[in-house]
Amino acid sequence: MWKNLGLTGKIIVAMVLGIGLGLFLNYSGLNGEGGFVNTYITNGFLAIVGKLFVNSLKMLVVPLVLISLICGVCGIGDIRLLGRIGTKTFIIYMITTALAIATAIGLGSLFGIGKGMNIGTEAEFEAASAPPLLDVFSNIIPSNPISAMANGDMLSIIFFAILIGVSILMVGKPAKGLVQSLELINEVILKMVTIIMNLAPYGVFALLTKAMAELGLDLIWSLLGYVAVLVGSLAFHFFVTMMIVLKVSSGLSIKTFLAKMREVQIFAFSTSSSNATIPITLRTVTKRMGVNNSVASFTVPFGATINMDGTAIMQGTATIFIANIYGIDLGVTEYLTVILMSVLASVGTAGVPGVGLIMLSMVFAQVGLPIEGIGLILGVDRILDMLRTAVNVGGDAAVTTIVAKSEGKMDLAIYNDPNAGAKDVFDGHIDEDNEREFSEVFSDGIMGSEYDDVDRRR
Repeated sequence: MWKNLGLTGKIIVAMVLGIGLGLFLNYSGLNGEGGFVNTYITNGFLAIVGKLFVNSLKMLVVPLVLISLICGVCGIGDIRLLGRIGTKTFIIYMITTALAIATAIGLGSLFGIGKGMNIGTEAEFEAASAPPLLDVFSNIIPSNPISAMANGDMLSIIFFAILIGVSILMVGKPAKGLVQSLELINEVILKMVTIIMNLAPYGVFALLTKAMAELGLDLIWSLLGYVAVLVGSLAFHFFVTMMIVLKVSSGLSIKTFLAKMREVQIFAFSTSSSNATIPITLRTVTKRMGVNNSVASFTVPFGATINMDGTAIMQGTATIFIANIYGIDLGVTEYLTVILMSVLASVGTAGVPGVGLIMLSMVFAQVGLPIEGIGLILGVDRILDMLRTAVNVGGDAAVTTIVAKSEGKMDLAIYNDPNAGAKDVFDGHIDEDNEREFSEVFSDGIMGSEYDDVDRRR
């Protein structure tokens, strides 16, 4: 039966089993600190499997973004068009982030979460420092691109890749062989992604079992109002706001989009990392939704870096919740400040570990809320972070399809085909078309005359 399930089915089964087993270990007491299960299973075997899976995804992020974006810039062919796509993408990301936090503030105020609650205000939280916005923009141009790639500084990597792509365009015809080689490397990296995706059910099972075994649901019950409003805001923003934006801006089928995003969001949920999900998101929007790589290679990594819809929703909800607990009244000015700070912070804290809590501490400081109040919600942040990441990558894909559709860089036949790209996920062997293409390429040489025909068939 397991073999007959598709990849999506396997991942969903693994997710359900992982959550179920994790909760069993938590409530049965088998995962007690210092015990055999806790030491050798939860924090031993499962931790290793989960870490290996996440690392395997992160391993491909930098080379995939670098090579794919260079190929994408070369594919656009017009530097002015690249500037238009970049500007359009940035504006849409900022607008959706503002809509996200406005939704959270609205629902939080409507339900009055935190009012009359007495869960103790002695919790402590030490806020990490965020880099100044000026430093973020000045560091977009890397002094050492190799160091930027080693550290995973996505804005610097994006700039460096665009610069290489533009330079190749300026060189012109003599660089044709280089472009062809880069495109072949890009295909190889994407094939590596499909191989790793085949291991996803096991990685998802390990990650979720460990998370649920350690966290349980006790804290969620004690903070039920906060959790419910936050989850409701996340769901409303993605399924209502973003889908309306998608439909109005592109006219594309919402049902098709949601069906094809399912695997990506499960990956995001289990890894809690937009960056780790970049390879999966890129493959989905190009192979399954028909977005041209020239657009997707820019909008996806850019979105993973600055698009913080889910995190912005957390900030809005947490602001209302903590203000009510401490009995602090916030006016319209403070709410507008929260919205503005969240939009700016989504750029200013790009690439910083623990970005959500850093952004939240900045917002609290700006509107006069006690930063130590963040300690009250730390316990449930790990679980909710998984949901926030799923919303973030969903927004990345939605904006990518909107921009691609508006620029005529999208194959609608692929988007409307429910099975497009599904078999390419990984079926355990190279299909006949790919095998024929590779044999032709290597029999004539990568730079041989037959390569042009192979490239066009792709």
